[in-house]
Parts: sequence; C-alpha cells; structure tokens
Amino acid sequence: MNNLIEASGVVKRFDSHTALDGVDLVIPRGTIYGLLGPNGAGKTTLIRIINQITFPDSGTVLLNGHPLRPEDVMRVGYLPEERGLYKKMKVIDHIVYLGRLKGMTSRDATVEGMKWLRRMNLEEWAGKKIETLSKGMAQKVQFIGTVVHRPPLMIFDEPFSGFDPVNAEQLKHEILELNREGATILFSTHNMSSVEEVCDEISLINHSKVVLSGNVTDVRRRFRKHLFKVRVAEPVVAPMPELFSIDSINPDRMGGCVVMMRLASGVEMRDVIAALNPHYTLLGFEELLPSMNEIFIETVTGK
Repeated sequence: MNNLIEASGVVKRFDSHTALDGVDLVIPRGTIYGLLGPNGAGKTTLIRIINQITFPDSGTVLLNGHPLRPEDVMRVGYLPEERGLYKKMKVIDHIVYLGRLKGMTSRDATVEGMKWLRRMNLEEWAGKKIETLSKGMAQKVQFIGTVVHRPPLMIFDEPFSGFDPVNAEQLKHEILELNREGATILFSTHNMSSVEEVCDEISLINHSKVVLSGNVTDVRRRFRKHLFKVRVAEPVVAPMPELFSIDSINPDRMGGCVVMMRLASGVEMRDVIAALNPHYTLLGFEELLPSMNEIFIETVTGK
C-alpha cells in the first residue's frame, strides 16, 4: 500500500463552528507533506484527529489502510504548536520519559536520546534542568522527544516557529534526513519558503475545506504566469506584442541585458526563441514560476 494516511469526508464541529467540512486528504508513504492554510482554517484540528487527540463527527481516517486504532499513537511522533516541557526535569530524563510513553525501554530511550543530543549539539546539557535552557534549546529537546522512538509518521505543527535562521536550517536538515531514513513527515507551517525546499506534496485548507492540493512543482506550474527571464548579448530588446510584452529590461553584469517578458496567450517559448534568434544573440532563458507564498495569497484572498 502506497498511502500511509487517507482521510475521506472528514467533518468536525465545535458548537456552531465547523472546523473541517468534508476534508479529503491522501498522504503517500515516504513523502514530506505540507499542510497549509491561514490561521483558523482547520489545519491543527485535522492534525489532532490524525493523532487521536480528538475525533471526527463524520468521515474516516485510515492509517496503513485501516481505521485509526488507539495503539496507532505509538507509531506517531507529534510536535504540537503549543510547546510544553516539564521545567524541573533534567533534559535526558525528559527525553527518556517521552520515549517510554511511546513504548521504548529506559535503556533504549537513553541511548537514542544521547545520540540525538549529540546530533543537535546539546550533549553537554543532558544533565541540566529544562528551565536552564534557552527557548531555542528547549524546542530542540521537544523535537528530540517527538522523534526519539523513530515513528514511521512524524507530525510537526509549525516546527520552525521561534527558531532563529541557523537553528531553523538545522531543523530543516534533520527533517529531510528523517525522511531519507524512511519516515513520512506531515507538517503545518506558515513558512512558505520551507515548503518549496522540503515538501513533496501539499494541501491548502481554507475556510475548513481543502481548496488546493498536489505535487509542489505541479501546483506551481498550475499557477504559472508565463513569465520568463531572458538574457541576450545586446543592450536592449524591442517588444513583440503578438508574442510577448516586456515587464523590465536591466543591464546584465555579464554584458548585454536581462529581459523580464510575459508571453502572450497561446504562445510558447520556442515561438519567442524563433522570433528573437535572427535579431539577437540569445544567451539563456528560464521560466519564473510563482512562489508558494504568491500561490497561498492568491488562493486565500482571490487576488
């Protein structure tokens, strides 16, 4: 079976508020899957349903092809958006405690915990109390507690929140490494640049419904604006309205100029190349796909 998680028609209401309204979601095994959406869209509610903290009013969620069972939580690592550690516990004791909750022996949890502390540059803090750590260090410890039992499914809700750029980059590296080692990763984030860098697939939830989903590259191509960056050896290029309009022309530090051009409807880049070649020395071209941030804003706001 290629899909680890399959959600179908999931509905969840809280009093008069509908948090999820007929949500369908398929997370292929071995992928890094981004769950996107504005605040209050329903992302965290869906994550909590998958982790069996709450339950849907209707619809189904399958894990490995079967409905969620209580014992499945042992095969999931969950880092919630609301961080929380026992401040009076020692770092390694806290990691061992979380590992034992997921079925590890004390010895195995200690060995794995120390491996992770070394991996995250926190080994010297193993015997110190949580309350002595900086905010970023404490978040690393909570991350370790989430993954120490090596679950096949790891769920991170806003994992980069509160991290400085250096530690965010380290966390991103670790998430990629865990995925290479076989874990399926589901994470919710507002960091759109990280989505482009690490995600294979995404779903965007807005107003309790999935409004966009698919492979990240395919989604970006779906929203393409037919915008190209073209380098030519000459200092200027004349517009050809039947083929393209020009957004900007700037000098190229390598000589010549860089033209930002938008192709007319139905025109392909090969048509533009054929028209330019007799008059200009074409040095290179590339299509500029919209960023996930631009797609997020366009989809959510309609602008």
